[in-house]
Amino acid sequence: MLEDVLKTIQKYNLINSQDRIVIGVSGGPDSMCLLDILNKLKEKLNIEIFVAHINHMIRKEADEETEFVKNFCDEIGVKCFVKKIDVIKKSTDEKIGTEEAGRKARYDFFEEVMKTVGANKIATAHNANDNAETVLMNIFRGTGTQGLKGIEPIRDEKFIRPIIECERADIENYCEQNNLNPKIDLSNFENEYTRNKIRNIIIPELKKEFNPNIIKALNKLSVLAKQENEFIQNYVENLVENELDINFTDYTSIDLKKFNNLEYFIKSKVILKLIQKVLGSTQGIEKIHIDDIIKLCSKNIGNKYLTPNKNVKVLVKSGRIYFIKLPQKNA
Repeated sequence: MLEDVLKTIQKYNLINSQDRIVIGVSGGPDSMCLLDILNKLKEKLNIEIFVAHINHMIRKEADEETEFVKNFCDEIGVKCFVKKIDVIKKSTDEKIGTEEAGRKARYDFFEEVMKTVGANKIATAHNANDNAETVLMNIFRGTGTQGLKGIEPIRDEKFIRPIIECERADIENYCEQNNLNPKIDLSNFENEYTRNKIRNIIIPELKKEFNPNIIKALNKLSVLAKQENEFIQNYVENLVENELDINFTDYTSIDLKKFNNLEYFIKSKVILKLIQKVLGSTQGIEKIHIDDIIKLCSKNIGNKYLTPNKNVKVLVKSGRIYFIKLPQKNA
């Protein structure tokens, strides 16, 4: 398995010599496997590793898991950073779901530890099963081909997933063979959350009735979707930069006639690309907003505009489409 992980690291260029990496470790099989493997590879890869463990204060076993992670890190000589946070209170205070609150707490802490130790990468223990589950969740949500990419091996050049191509069964076998004795989160077997329902009900049924290799099949789909999306993104980037008469000043604008000559699908991608350029994000922009913008542009009526969210204004004027960042009220 060490060789398999090394191949994944090399394939996606996840780790470079002298990287300083914070590893998110819960104490479960996935993260313990990741920690053990990177610890065994650290000299070969010429890296330094650190551990970040967050106690969500939800389950009665949480304190025991925290002590387990701390003791394991002491045994292997890896510095461990621990934080306790009341995730249920955070969820209530911020009016967000418990899962989202937990994820936000984890990643905020990972970033905090990253700054403390001067690290440049954060490694998380997402695996092939996690990716398959994410692809299915996105299919059910109707996210389109973008969602079929699933969990990418590397994001924003710092979040890395070295065991993303390993299946959960192999991870559990590795833990057993190496006497890691990981802690098992029993809440993973409760079907309260969507992901758990997919993991515990839907995927076993798909394996039984349709395809025993469904995990591999969904991961193959994920890879193909990623390749197609990269091609589309590169095509749209070239289109925007070289063929749509783009203008950058205090806003972004493109030629209306050239835009209207594009295929509908490409129009939607161009809109998302331009909003991304203006805002740095497309969060809150949904298909209905894209459809409305395309409809506005096709009518070619001057001085008409839309505000798909509170951050951007799309204006058609004098043969051009303007994407204007709106001032924030609390600014």
